[in-house]
Amino acid sequence: MAEKNIQVRYFAMMGEKRGCQTENLKTAVHTPEELFNELRERHGFKFTTHVVKVAINDRFEDWHTPLKEGDTVAFLPPFSGG
Repeated sequence: MAEKNIQVRYFAMMGEKRGCQTENLKTAVHTPEELFNELRERHGFKFTTHVVKVAINDRFEDWHTPLKEGDTVAFLPPFSGG
């Protein structure tokens, strides 16, 4: 499997849990869903793809959209507040 460089952006509680808002990764995953599951396991995120939104290069996308070299993937968990 060919690895690709991906920038990951975390928002809200995911960024707090991870301890950063952005990180660059080298990964062999093919879709945002695979990337999210890899990161959930690695960092202990409690959210699932049923409640988190995904954006690729600043556009909301489907969890099965193919990832490409240099993509920026943002994970947006549910927000709360007043």
